[in-house]
Amino acid sequence: MNEYLNVIRRNYANFSGRARRREYWMFTLVNLIISTLLYIPMMALGLNPAASVGGDVAAQVNPLAYIFGGLYLLYSLAVLVPSLAVMIRRLHDTGKSGWWILIGIIPLASLVLLVFTIMDSEPGSNKWGPNPKGQGAALPTGSNW
Repeated sequence: MNEYLNVIRRNYANFSGRARRREYWMFTLVNLIISTLLYIPMMALGLNPAASVGGDVAAQVNPLAYIFGGLYLLYSLAVLVPSLAVMIRRLHDTGKSGWWILIGIIPLASLVLLVFTIMDSEPGSNKWGPNPKGQGAALPTGSNW
């Protein structure tokens, strides 16, 4: 949760520097949980079975679905910039340019982004800054996360 709050509070639109796997994946996990908690009620409340069939579609939708839908939309817009920023910083940490994020537009090619986010940090400093794990490349394997 600390990584999520750190990305939101201190690195909201920070596209420079590097992000460790832990920062990226914890942000992604918390983001997924919050999105799911807003999405499920929106979908579950979406259609009102008590409404008449074949009538006005707006009358068939439960008003609470609009509330959860609005919250989901606001949340999605609020985390769009930090999601892009932490992904770009994660790419920087693996030694890749942030422009690699554009490969996510291509179906199935976005799996390359998944591989890049799973990769270990580039040892030592690179052109995007010092290694967030520390300067030494000889860290124990247990501290990769």
